[in-house]
Amino acid sequence: MRDFALTKTYYVYLMTHWNHRVIYVGVTNDLQRRVYEHKNKLVEGFTTKYNKTTNPQWMDLSQSF
Repeated sequence: MRDFALTKTYYVYLMTHWNHRVIYVGVTNDLQRRVYEHKNKLVEGFTTKYNKTTNPQWMDLSQSF
């Protein structure tokens, strides 16, 4: 039996409303795409409800499967 290690990178990111009273925590495998979706309100949810976001704070979580 062969072991195949595939590495996937995931990002945990934080976005907040202008007054920093609401924090959104997200996970994605494509941070650039996801931030673009938030900034352009392409997916209903946090950014459509609160209208604005700060630049995300993020960290890289890599895991081998």
